[in-house]
Amino acid sequence: MRYAILCYSCEDAVGAWTLEEERAVMGRLAVVEGRLMREGRLGPTARLLPTTSATTLRKSRKNVVLDGPFAETKEQLLGFYVVDCVDLEQAIETALELAGANPSGGAYEIRPIDTMSLNLPQTLLLQKPLP
Repeated sequence: MRYAILCYSCEDAVGAWTLEEERAVMGRLAVVEGRLMREGRLGPTARLLPTTSATTLRKSRKNVVLDGPFAETKEQLLGFYVVDCVDLEQAIETALELAGANPSGGAYEIRPIDTMSLNLPQTLLLQKPLP
């Protein structure tokens, strides 16, 4: 089963990292990502640009498009991973590894993906197709 691991944290705290802190965190994440890739379990990943670059569609009777991240949250979605896991327990273990590589606090939301609704070839969902 494929899971999305959504990475939430305080954007200001992450943005305040020194270059050395940034490199250290990215290096630790690269170790986890490399292992997942070798195991054929890593799908698309993305680090999102700051929320100052966001545009929001506010849903209501009359939809409104606004500049900026106007979802009312204390933590922001900073990125995501798509991983293939045997079950939720393995997805949690994977999220724990990612969390251990990134000391910035925040939360990792783990959600199963309904790949049938994506209508994409498996090679686009995972970098290495499953046997």
